[in-house]
Amino acid sequence: MDFASAAPSVVKSIKQRDLLNTWLRLYARHQIAPAIWEYQPARLEEELSDLIYYTVDHSTPTPRLTIQSEGTRISRAYGHTGKGILLEDYIGPRLAPFVMPVYHECILRGLPVYSVADVDDIYGRVVAYERLLLPFLTHDKVSHVIASLKTFCEDGGFEIKNLMRGNDALPRPKLRTVIDRDLFHRAPGRIAAAEIVEFADQSTPAVTAEIIELN
Repeated sequence: MDFASAAPSVVKSIKQRDLLNTWLRLYARHQIAPAIWEYQPARLEEELSDLIYYTVDHSTPTPRLTIQSEGTRISRAYGHTGKGILLEDYIGPRLAPFVMPVYHECILRGLPVYSVADVDDIYGRVVAYERLLLPFLTHDKVSHVIASLKTFCEDGGFEIKNLMRGNDALPRPKLRTVIDRDLFHRAPGRIAAAEIVEFADQSTPAVTAEIIELN
């Protein structure tokens, strides 16, 4: 499965961008994924229904992910909750070829992965399924992954119940990216270090402009 290189701007959901920006601020300190305990986005409670937490087991040749979340909104799309279940068992062999490579790429690269696929609800309406994966390290290995899962339908309402299992149509991948460019976040309205700021008194033309370098 091929993944394109992307900047954070590839993520369109405002709430997913907020989650990503918090991760980027932690990443920027040492250019490495943070630990899970450091990750505390603002208004996290508002997003919990669209988040799934996983632990990663490296004891097998291919890392295995175990679901640690229960009762999320997306569990309705799969028809049941999956806490304590391996992800590949939860989604089943039909969907595993579309889902597991995205998670494995996130673990392998230690970087956020963003993907979009079209799926059909039980009434045939096309729903965009947007997945943002964020990796977290323990002892230099990806030990946790948080998935933010968003669904969007241009026609408005759709049926999320059994969205991933309710028909015979498989997901149709539209975008697969690793976010590996511009891995920083600058808060809007802030002045970056070492920027040159020029001050001048516009009311007195004879006054020489003063230049200050901020460090």
